[in-house]
Amino acid sequence: MILHRRAVIEGAAAALAATAFPTVAPAHAVFAPTPGPWRTFTVVTRLEIEGARGKSQAWVPLPSVNEPTWTRSGASEWTTNATTAQRWRDPRYGAEMLHVIWAEDETAPVVEVMSHVATRDRAIDLTRPGEAPPLSAAERALYLAPTDLIPTDGIVKEMADRITGGAASEVAKARAIYEWLVKNTYRDASVRGCGVGDVAAMLRTGHLGGKCADLNALLVGLARASGLPARDLYGLRVTPSKFDYRSLGVRSDIVTRAQHCRAEVFLTGFGWVPIDPADVRKVMLEEPPGHLIIGDDKVEAVHKALFGAWEGNWIAYNFAHDLALPGSREPKRAFLMYPEAETTAGRRDCLDADSFRYTITARETTV
Repeated sequence: MILHRRAVIEGAAAALAATAFPTVAPAHAVFAPTPGPWRTFTVVTRLEIEGARGKSQAWVPLPSVNEPTWTRSGASEWTTNATTAQRWRDPRYGAEMLHVIWAEDETAPVVEVMSHVATRDRAIDLTRPGEAPPLSAAERALYLAPTDLIPTDGIVKEMADRITGGAASEVAKARAIYEWLVKNTYRDASVRGCGVGDVAAMLRTGHLGGKCADLNALLVGLARASGLPARDLYGLRVTPSKFDYRSLGVRSDIVTRAQHCRAEVFLTGFGWVPIDPADVRKVMLEEPPGHLIIGDDKVEAVHKALFGAWEGNWIAYNFAHDLALPGSREPKRAFLMYPEAETTAGRRDCLDADSFRYTITARETTV
């Protein structure tokens, strides 16, 4: 098989030598992310399509978020036996992906993508407003706008008003929404993948269980309905938690099912503030010995930290919603966090990595 290779290099990322995961901190380390040294990760996604018939194509998310204080998306390189492999950028949100198309007579489609990302912990002191530049009018409109699954009127607006009633500042509004979510939602282990993020349905049915794409989408919807620009960030856990939280990291360099989304709210004077109520509920359900309660020391540590901070053992792909995949014959995707593939028979199940055989690995690297 002759493989064709194309590469795009952006930023300062280059070939990096792999190293082992860092030593995990002693048990009961306080969960307190603090900005420190940058860490660089190489993420490799290998995708194969079994039983391919006729035209086959795939879309692999590429890291495309660049923020000066916590993430730098670097080079992405690929190897494939496809006839075309093109980097594509969504014009609305800037989400990037590799779009691969194979010849109709190719019975063993394969593509391997290597991406390099630098990241570090975040923490914002919400007691001290700074001089963060305001959003542009266009950015503010984008991050206040409804999406297909995140409306900002009706029941979402009603709930937002109820939760934030009496809040005297933007910080107080955001805090009220975060605390309401931590108290009233729960992680539902039966939900496939990271969830769907159908905010109105959650509130309408009263079923406030889900995973990160559900709970953090609910935060984004309530924030936008309260006049606070907010966004989901879709990404991947790539290394263990240095604070010894088994539920907040990965256990090996195979991260095929380690997708995780987070959220940010834009607050005047502070800029984009990291918030993650979904991980508080994840710790409560999954952190050994399991089924921890609010008030437990390990729960309270993350409860306190995840309003204004998060650990940099995670990379961000994008913050896009309602994506029409280029060349696809299928409906829009609510978000892009998993590899996607289609054949003439239709779209493969992206939550079943075995249905078209994809694996994702991540290793920390150093120059």
